[in-house]
This record gives sequence, C-alpha cells and structure tokens, in this order.
Amino acid sequence: MKNWPFFSILLITIIFFWQFFAKGFLPIPSDTIVGLYHPFRDIYAKEYPRGIPFKNFLITDPVRQQYPWRNLSIELEKRFELPLWNPYSFSGTPLLANFQSGAFYPLNILFFILPFYFAWSFLIILEPLLVGLFLYLFLRNLKLSKLSSTFSAITFSLSGFTVAWLEWGTIIHTALWMPLILLSIDKILIGISNSRLVAKRVKFKISNPQLLWSFVFIFSLIASFFAGHPQVFFYLFVVSLAYLLVRWIQYGKNKKIVFQFTIYYLLFTIITAIQWIPTLKFILLSGRDIDQLNWQRDGWFIPWQNLTQFFAPDFFGNPTTLNYWGIFNYGEFVGYVGILSLIFAIFALFFRRDKKTLFFGTLFFLSLIFSLPTIFAKIPYLLDIPFISSTQPTRLLLVTDLSLAILAGLGLDLFLKNKKGIIFPTVFVAIVFGLLWAFTKFGSLLFSVQNENLIVSQRNLILPTLLFLLSIALIYFSIFLKSKKIRNFIYLLFLFVIAFDLLRFGLKFNPFTNKEYLFPESKTLSFLKSDKSLFRVMTDDSRIFAPNFSLMYKVQSVDGYDPLYLERYAQLIAASERGEPNISPPFGFNRIITPHNFESKIIDLLGVKYVLSLKDLESPKLEKVFSEGETRVYKNINAYPRTFFVENVIYSEKPEEAIKKIFSENLETTAIVEDKLEGEFIKGKAEIVSFSENKITIKTENEGEGFLVLVETFYPSWRAKIDGKDTRVYRTDFNFRGIIVPKGEQTIEFYSSLF
Repeated sequence: MKNWPFFSILLITIIFFWQFFAKGFLPIPSDTIVGLYHPFRDIYAKEYPRGIPFKNFLITDPVRQQYPWRNLSIELEKRFELPLWNPYSFSGTPLLANFQSGAFYPLNILFFILPFYFAWSFLIILEPLLVGLFLYLFLRNLKLSKLSSTFSAITFSLSGFTVAWLEWGTIIHTALWMPLILLSIDKILIGISNSRLVAKRVKFKISNPQLLWSFVFIFSLIASFFAGHPQVFFYLFVVSLAYLLVRWIQYGKNKKIVFQFTIYYLLFTIITAIQWIPTLKFILLSGRDIDQLNWQRDGWFIPWQNLTQFFAPDFFGNPTTLNYWGIFNYGEFVGYVGILSLIFAIFALFFRRDKKTLFFGTLFFLSLIFSLPTIFAKIPYLLDIPFISSTQPTRLLLVTDLSLAILAGLGLDLFLKNKKGIIFPTVFVAIVFGLLWAFTKFGSLLFSVQNENLIVSQRNLILPTLLFLLSIALIYFSIFLKSKKIRNFIYLLFLFVIAFDLLRFGLKFNPFTNKEYLFPESKTLSFLKSDKSLFRVMTDDSRIFAPNFSLMYKVQSVDGYDPLYLERYAQLIAASERGEPNISPPFGFNRIITPHNFESKIIDLLGVKYVLSLKDLESPKLEKVFSEGETRVYKNINAYPRTFFVENVIYSEKPEEAIKKIFSENLETTAIVEDKLEGEFIKGKAEIVSFSENKITIKTENEGEGFLVLVETFYPSWRAKIDGKDTRVYRTDFNFRGIIVPKGEQTIEFYSSLF
C-alpha cells in the first residue's frame, strides 16, 4: 500500500486516544478538578469522601491555565471582540497579552465548529498526528526510506517531551510546526538554486511551487508563534535559523536567499505584532524579574542522574503510581524516545558520515549541554540575560528528542544499507542496563539510597530490559537471516516494537477523564452566580476553588495563576497579606497569587463580597450565608462597591508612599493618586450600568466636579471617555483607576484597546 506510512501514524494516534473514541473520555486532566479542590469534591463526597482518585498530580496546569484562558478567548472572539482582558483573575489582568491564551492560533477554527470541550480534545489529538506527519515528510525530503521516516516520525510523536506536555495544548502545538518549517526551507532553497524556477518565480503564479512553499514557511512560523508558548517558539526559531544558515552555506551563499528570507521574517514580524506588542508591554509591567525561581536549586537543570530516563523512563518511579523518588519534577526531565530508537540514534552518531547527521548530532549535544547543569548552561543565569535567564532550560528536551528521533531514522536508514558497526550501540546500551541493575542491587551501600526506592527502580527496569533484549534479538535476526521476506517482516516489527514501547509509556502518564468532571456545577457556585451584583471572591485555603477556575464560571476573583502577572498587583497583595505597607520582594509567592488575609482593608477595597473556607470563621465583618459539604461561604459586610466618588485626592510621588497612605487613609473618602493632582471634590452618585470583559459603562450624577474611583486594575491599554470625549485615567489607590468627572449627569465608558 503506497500510503501505508500515513495510515500507520494515523492508526497509532487512534490507538493512543482509544479511550476518547471508544469511551468518550477526554484527554484533559479534569480528574484533578474533582479530586483536589472544593467545592467540587463536595459534589462527590458521599461516594468519594477523600475526593475522586486522580491519575497524575503533575498535570493540573491545563485545567488551571490553558483551558480557561482559551475558553474565554474563544468566547470573546465569537462575539467579534478581541480577547484583550480577563476580569476574573488577579482582580483583572491582560488576556491576549499573556501569550498562552493562544487567541490567534489558526487551528482555533475547531472551536468555531465544535463544542469547546470536544474541540479541545481534537486539538490535543492533532498534536502527535501532525508532528508525526510533518516529520515524516521532512525526512522523506532528506531521502530517507519510508520505513526509516515512519520510524522516526513515530518516535518523536510519542517521545518523552511530547508525552509530558501533550495535554497543555500549547507547548506541543508550538513545537509541531518545526519539521514543516525545516521542510519548507529546503523546498524554497531548492527553488531558488534552480535557475529555471527562479525565472518562473518572477511571474508569481499561484501554481509555482516556490510561492506555495514560501506560504507554507510563513504560515508555519506564524502558527507556531500564535500557538501559545514563547520559550518553545524561541527554541524552534533558533533551530530553524541555524538550519537555514547551514543550508544557505551549502547552496553557495546565494544573496537571493538572504533577501527572500528577510522579506519572510519581516512579514512574520508585522503579522504577529498583534500578539508580541501587547505581550512585550505586559512583560515590562509584570513581576517576571521578581518571580524568579532559584536557578541554583536542584531540578532547574536536568539532574545528571536523570539521564537514566533515556534508558528507563520510570527508573525513579512515576507520578501516576505515586512512587517517584527523584528530584522534582518528572515531566521536566523525561526525554525517553524508546530503546530501539536510542540504539539506532547512537548507531547514526558514531557510524553515519554525512552533513545531516552532523547537524542533528550537534543539536543533540548542544541541547544537552545547555539543559544539564554544565558551566555553559549556567552562563545565561550568571549574566542575567533577559528572557533566557527567566526560562527553565529543561524545555530544551524538545530539541534533544527531535534530534534523537531524526538520528534514529538516520541510523535505521544506515542499518538497512550497511549493518557494520551495529554491535557498538547494542553493547553500549547493554552496559548501561548492567550498571542500572547493579545500582538497584548495591545503591543502598554505595549511595545511601533507601531500599524501598531501589525496589521501585528494580521493578521499573524489567520492561525496558525486556524491550532491549527484544530489540537486539530483532536486530541480529535481521542480520543473519538470509530470507529477504522474513528480514523485511522484521523491519516492520521495528515499528511495532517502538510503537508498543512509546504507547505504553505515554498512556501511563496521561489521564483520560469523564466529561462530567470538567468544571461541573456545584451548589456553592450556583449560589455565587445567583448574585447579580459586581463582586469578587477569595478563599482562605488553597484547597478551595483553584486560581483561574473562576473564569469558567464568570466569577471574579482576587487570586490568579500566570507566569506573567502585574507587578503592582503583586505588591498590593503582598502588603495585604503582610498586614503592613511593605511591598519589598520577595513577596512570599510567585505566579500563583492566592490572598488569604480576609481581615485586610485592601480586601475590602477590592470588593471581596464572599470568602470561601473549609472551617468556621469568626470575624465581625463576616457572616455565614451558605454551605455545601465542607465548604462554607461568608459574606463580607465591609466590601467596597466597584465604583464610587471620593471627597479628597492626595498625591504620592512614589509607590512606597502610596502604599503607606493606603493603610493610613480612609479610602471611602480619600483617593491616593500617583500623578500631580490634589484637591477636594464633590461626592456624587455612580452606578455601573453595564460590565463586560472589554468595556465598562457608568452613569454618574453630581452637583460639582468629582473624582471617581473604579476598583479595576490600572493598565495603559484601558482608556476612558466621558460623554464620548477622551479623558485621562489616573493610577489611583496604588493599582486602580480614577478619573475627574464634570458636574451634572454623565455617561462614562472605560474600554480596553489593543495597544
């Protein structure tokens, strides 16, 4: 069958997602919603008093970040609005600018055709399918056999990096375009180098392959950028640029190549400006520089000992079986590509002599050098290089696994032609397995490893060892068997072995969950949503209503979880939690902001009307109004309205002065403004008549000039109009908005703009 490689990749994808197709289970970690957090646990408390069992505690980010952000973005786009603002987390925060919302990703077209949860599932399913197909096409273009190309495609589509980040919906979608970008580079260069094609290119015909592949290159680059993960895109961009440079040299350093790709990159920069300009603005106002995990701690780089995961992925245990005893976290370190693929990759590295092997072999070693705790990997952090110094280098496993997968294909391709030297990689891998088995026997004596951990390692070595023995048996049988038909059958078994190996590994790590677990409705949430006034909620316990869950229920919250968060808001919450005007870092939190000090006057200012708790609270400002299972809901009688007039405005030149006045002044009557504005104003009436994500309309009435406070996060892209005329927005009360309102009845409109 001519197209058997495509059907093979499709079949393996279907097998991996069989629970979705056969049972309707979703490739989404929604079991963590009902298994970890109240009030969702209360729904199932009778059947599961300790919470519904969940498969993998490492996989919570997709339901705490990517899924809610994309859901809100698509909802706004369906209303023909740009998804600029998220009022449901952090008391208001940028949505489009956080990048991971993936608002402009081309494959979002699925969400406009299918129900959201169904479209999200297909988005996940497309990841191994597309990355496999694209890599197959790229390797076929490099003149590898169908078998070798298919082998490589299966390897990368289910590699450790792909499996570990599969359900995020952003990381792998960013990465999967890399093989297509590399393929389009080759096709474009071939076209330019051919004088006849160059002559035809001037005509710019639609049928011209040169024009087609130019479009593919630009589209793939743009799609990867919009997919929603800047760090992975950065690695993709660097690798593709290096590949272009090498190919440019090979094609004689043609100036037309430089000119043409300069145009392509310029087009890319212009088209993606709608994303990178808002993101850059957000980064400059964020606490990203403060929110730095300690790069000197264990686990920032791939620990040396975790290289064993290339041979036995669960040597240190697995989070799904709750026996992982290695350095946190498993998902950041696993680069497994299968035993058979590893053998052929080593074979290519040592015995294949061509530029393709040199390039991808160099990529492999460089990716390891900069992801392991080497002196070279530490340089960006020692020099505090912008962007690079704020990213964890373990994500370089993308490059490692892609290189290994391609090397595996190159190695198999060489093996099909010349089997000389294959004994070396098999002996090398055998020695490694021997050392690993020896460690499980003597690790307690030599390295003081606990016996129960060694038992886990020993148990998890059995299957990789059996797969290794099966692999070398197939390899050597194919060498000594004279029958060509049997030899070809064994070659096909290579695909079966690597597919079995990686499917087992991937299915063990990734959960498939019941649709009913995906953000279910509870009595507590129904109670909160029944209140039609503008308010915010908070919890006093991190086991309740995880940050960003509020997006799915359109409930506004003071907490949030995002690597990009506004520095001013973090400072305000830090002072609130400390109970004093101290905004000095460290804040005691990073990227996950969950205020718990409900006694703070800042919480009142934020308009927190409801406090959720798992215990009885005693406070003169709180009254219990609802309960469900273990979850209690308290009403804060001191909560401020969302907008109000004040009588006095005082000026603070610096944030440190402003936060002190926040604690000392009566904020119901006095506003602190960080602009040269002071004076007395008339206190009138204000009512919010409409509130949406990108627009707030307020009706006011006062007998003289007044100063209106809006307790919404101050951000440069938010503007204001009074009766259709632009007016200045002042940073007020440290983190919020204020405007001067003229006498009489006015209609005020706050609206979010793109830039």
